[in-house]
Amino acid sequence: MKILFYCPFKFNLKSKNLDKLGGIETLNIELAIKLSSFNHEIYLATHSENTIKKNKIYNIPIKELFYENHNFDLIISSNNSKIFNHFKNSRKILWLHNTLAIEKAIRRGFLLPIIFNKVNAIFVSKYLNINTSFFYLFNKRKVLPNFLPAKFERVKKNYDREKIFVWSVQREKGLQQVLNLWSEKIFNKSNDIKLYIYGIKKKNFRNKLKYYQKKNIFFFDKMSKQKLKNIYNKSLAMICLGYDETFCLNALEANACGLPILTFGKTALYDFTVNNKNGFLVDNFDELGNKILNLSKSNINKNITNYCYNNSKKFYLDKIIFKWLKLIKD
Repeated sequence: MKILFYCPFKFNLKSKNLDKLGGIETLNIELAIKLSSFNHEIYLATHSENTIKKNKIYNIPIKELFYENHNFDLIISSNNSKIFNHFKNSRKILWLHNTLAIEKAIRRGFLLPIIFNKVNAIFVSKYLNINTSFFYLFNKRKVLPNFLPAKFERVKKNYDREKIFVWSVQREKGLQQVLNLWSEKIFNKSNDIKLYIYGIKKKNFRNKLKYYQKKNIFFFDKMSKQKLKNIYNKSLAMICLGYDETFCLNALEANACGLPILTFGKTALYDFTVNNKNGFLVDNFDELGNKILNLSKSNINKNITNYCYNNSKKFYLDKIIFKWLKLIKD
């Protein structure tokens, strides 16, 4: 089968910073490579300059799709449905990673291509499916969870943890409350605990960076997956409140490194988090602060760490791929 992955981001398979790509780009690359091993002819369309071939994948420029005579049996597009208008005879899958409000779909020109192209929708979580309007009239709707990026598979278990807590969600909702909680309560009660923050624009906090450093709060630029894995594998827990998560790949990657999640259990994290197993559900910021202090006072709970490691194995691509193969066959 000839399959096109439409991933409208600026990169190619020979980009120097592939290890720093976001979740959607990484998942497209790894799924494309895996499907090629089942003798499918795979094309990956990105905002690139030239066509290259790597790992049996033809990485073609998106602009080429519109003036070259390409035909595909199946198109898998991440979030963007407009590509479907150009391939009337192809089967079409809209791989939805994010919420798609009606207003946004109209404004960005996504609505009509969905309605008139007999599109099948794949949602990365039950939460995303439930919160996506049935007005779109998808031909079929199916929930298929994201898989763990290969970089985080088979991590060596570590029970010798440091008093480090991590925030790596690239959204700021709830972060200021966490910073206040840390500065005013946590640091005053235990000044050897550290909070590492990744992926947030430091310029938004530049006026208080020195103040936060004195409170053991450290902001870092976007890091490679390898460096994040190293940090996760020596930390105590990840703070992921869950205000607007449609899957939360960060939480899965953390679990793969034995790192439990501290969360309010909102949105997709409601289904992902098993309390006192692979994470801890708290109701408010006061409870969050108490849980952080309690975790930092005791030795690591090996049962929780082991559950996190083992739970993540359910999301290995070697297991998820058979669901994709069935989906493609159907």
